[in-house]
Amino acid sequence: MQLSITSLNSGSNGNCYYIGNDREAVLVDAGISCRETESRMKRLGLSMAKVKAIFVSHEHSDHIRGIAVLAKKYSLPVYITPITLQSCNLRFENLEFIPFQAYEPVQIGKLSVTAFPKWHDASDPHSFIVENEAFKVGVFTDIGLPCEHVIRQFEQCHAAFLEANYDEDLLARGRYPYHLKNRIKGGKGHLSNRQALALFATYKPEFMSHLLLSHLSKDNNCPKLVKALFTTHANETEVIVASRYQETPVYTLGQVKQKQLTLW
Repeated sequence: MQLSITSLNSGSNGNCYYIGNDREAVLVDAGISCRETESRMKRLGLSMAKVKAIFVSHEHSDHIRGIAVLAKKYSLPVYITPITLQSCNLRFENLEFIPFQAYEPVQIGKLSVTAFPKWHDASDPHSFIVENEAFKVGVFTDIGLPCEHVIRQFEQCHAAFLEANYDEDLLARGRYPYHLKNRIKGGKGHLSNRQALALFATYKPEFMSHLLLSHLSKDNNCPKLVKALFTTHANETEVIVASRYQETPVYTLGQVKQKQLTLW
């Protein structure tokens, strides 16, 4: 059974990732407006009618900004931990909230979604693995460092959204104040290019088809730089840089071309 994935937006201005099969799909985070989510999915030929749930990684506004309108308009359940919900600063009246626990799979039709903990400066941060019978897709963003949970899940993935937030030299020379630089690189902030590359080069499984580099900093990274860096170590894995301004194409795991099982 196929799985289709796309980044609808990725960056500090909003994060939203789509993973689905031919019947149902989920969104991991909803940090862009309902209108933008709808527009970008429409351009990709994706239907909101297939989206059955939103899974929330943590309470920062670039991950939850669009939830209230989107979930209400489409009657979507919002899977969120009670601690994260308590920490949200948005008005979430009349929405259906469902708690989840780390490593307890949630079944959404034929999709299984499993949360796992991570290091980030939020109240109760989690990342997610979305899978069917054949494929696993991981969302690895907003991570301070690659802990055991992250490593163990990453080495099982057929495709992954992996944070490569900043280049260390660009951050050091950049305009950010000292306290913000320390927050970003301090172990509960974001993954640098070097940290993400070490995870990729060391733990990438042979069957990983696509890597979507995600949550790049506008000021402290360069898409061309990071793509070149990862492509050097990619072997058969295609590397895509997810944009903070537009959606990526849809990539489908399980699509057959020239008698090979691959992702295009």
